Amino acid sequence: MTDTPALPPIAILGAGSMGGAIARGLSRSGLAAGGVTTTNRSRAKAAELDGLVGVSSIALEEHPTGNTDAAAAADVVLVGVKPAMVPDLLTEIAPALSPGAIVVSLAAGVTIATFERILGEGVAVLRSMPNTPALVGRAVTGLAAGSLADQAAVATARRLFETVGTVIEVPEAQIDALSTISGSGPAYFFLLVEEFTKAALGKGFSEAESRLMAEQTFIGAAALLEASGEDPAELRRRVTSPKGTTERAIAVFQEARLDDVFVAATDAALARARELAQGG
Repeated sequence: MTDTPALPPIAILGAGSMGGAIARGLSRSGLAAGGVTTTNRSRAKAAELDGLVGVSSIALEEHPTGNTDAAAAADVVLVGVKPAMVPDLLTEIAPALSPGAIVVSLAAGVTIATFERILGEGVAVLRSMPNTPALVGRAVTGLAAGSLADQAAVATARRLFETVGTVIEVPEAQIDALSTISGSGPAYFFLLVEEFTKAALGKGFSEAESRLMAEQTFIGAAALLEASGEDPAELRRRVTSPKGTTERAIAVFQEARLDDVFVAATDAALARARELAQGG
């Protein structure tokens, strides 16, 4: 049992990979007492969410008014369509929204100002940036409140996203920077696993052995970090015996200025995020 308050009726418009992950998290949590309605353009995509407890999945090709119907029946509306489609969708649903509705953006690069301008007064808008581990309930979600989103609206959105992981509240000005760390971060991790696997292959291990060592070493290290509560630098020191093999390997990483590489990579991602926000 949980002491977390139940959530009001929720609509997820454009329940693709991220919206679908959130729908699954809400279903698992048992907190969506008001029900969840999802929309997708095709019947095939909508069918992927069929059977989830507490979730009604609508295919727009069968029910063209599905977005407005779902929005009208919800207190919280998540907008998960592609960024270029957001203005048209907001224009479509604006007249249908209930007084006091909360609208949360899942769309990268679309500002709160755009949402507030189209939706008008009386709608609390928040902007979110979840990452793909939402698929396994381990997301990090950045959450930024708009000018009309009060503490109650933020608390409701936080409870919603906590069904798929952890939440960090930030000003909207930091959302793009957050996306370069937690949003893109899973890709950086997967790249490290790829390269570690290649290193194992080069030392004569089979592909299966290489993948097993690389993947489980990273997964195990992450589990240890979480379970111990220790600073990662301290855990690294415990593995790094003076004058040992690990110390020699760490020295190579440091000589390659791995710290500068991560700063440069995230700076490049941030520059691109700002280009995209300006329509570039």
